[in-house]
Amino acid sequence: MRVLVVEDEPYMAEAIRDGLRLEAIAADIAGDGDTALELLSVNAYDLAVLDRDIPGPSGDEVAQSIVSSGSGMPILMLTAADRIDDKASGFEIGADDYLTKPFALRELVLRLRALDRRRSYSRPPVREIAGLRLDPFRREVYRDGKYIALTRKQFAVLEVLVGAEGGVISAEELLERAWDINADPFTNAVRITVSALRKRLGEPWLIATVPGVGYRIDAEAGTGRGGADRA
Repeated sequence: MRVLVVEDEPYMAEAIRDGLRLEAIAADIAGDGDTALELLSVNAYDLAVLDRDIPGPSGDEVAQSIVSSGSGMPILMLTAADRIDDKASGFEIGADDYLTKPFALRELVLRLRALDRRRSYSRPPVREIAGLRLDPFRREVYRDGKYIALTRKQFAVLEVLVGAEGGVISAEELLERAWDINADPFTNAVRITVSALRKRLGEPWLIATVPGVGYRIDAEAGTGRGGADRA
C-alpha cells in the first residue's frame, strides 16, 4: 500500500511516515497543498492522509480535487478540531474517515487498513490464494498453515501481488506501490525483493515471472499443478 501524507508539521509528518513504514506501508509527504496536488498528479496512491489546515490550497481543496478526479481514493482527514460541525463538514467535502489530533499511530494504521479494505468491499480482510493466507491487520503470512516471517518490504510486495488475485503486476507498479517517492526508478530492488520473497515462501514457487511483463501469484502452485518461473 502507498499513502500520501499531507501534513505541514515536519515532525508529525515524519513520525507518521516512519510509523507507516514499520507497518509495511510506503508513504510520501507533502507539507502544503501545492505539493500535495503535484504529487497526486504524478503518482498513484491507495489512500490520502490529509490535514485540513495546511499552507497553499487548503486540505479541503485538496480533498475536493481528489473527489472530483473520480479516482475513488479514500481520504482520512486529520485535524485538531473535534467539534461535530467540523467533522460533518469534512465528511460533506468527501472524507471517508476522520481522526482528531493527538492520535495513536496504531489507530491510524488500523483505520487505513479498514479504508483500503472498503475500496473493494467484496474482498475479505484476510486474503487467501494458492494456500497462502495474508492478514494485513496483523501483518502475518501463512502458507499451508505454516507461519512465514517476512521483512516489511517483502510483505508490502506480497500484499500487492495477492491483491491482484492472480493478475500480473509490472515491476514499475510494484515499485510505485510498495516503495516511496525516494525510490530510484532504475533500481533492481524489485527483482531482488521478489527473488528473496519467493525463497521465503518456499517451493513450489508461488510467484511467477511473466517475461517482459511482470509478476503474478501462481494460483495453481498450491495444487501442485503450477510451477512459477523464477526471476
